[in-house]
Amino acid sequence: MPADRLRTADVDRLAVAFASLGDPDAAYAFLQDICTVREIQEMAQRLEVARMLSAGEHYDRIRDVTGASSTTISRVSRALNYGADGYKTVLDHLREA
Repeated sequence: MPADRLRTADVDRLAVAFASLGDPDAAYAFLQDICTVREIQEMAQRLEVARMLSAGEHYDRIRDVTGASSTTISRVSRALNYGADGYKTVLDHLREA
């Protein structure tokens, strides 16, 4: 989806809401309130896939470790290589933490 179709006032408020949370406990509480357990687990899995891809791990190893489908791994890889650099930014922040 092009960024201009994704970027609405509601989505902007959601992004600002996440950015405003200063600590992991507040973010965790917000995630619990706004997402289902499955949605949280799927997002966490995608982030781990992105981390492993960035570290040069092979698709088979990523699938074995995370349980992600090859479709999910491929989508995350495409986002890493051709996306809006959201994964890269988050992974850089996590490495610095």
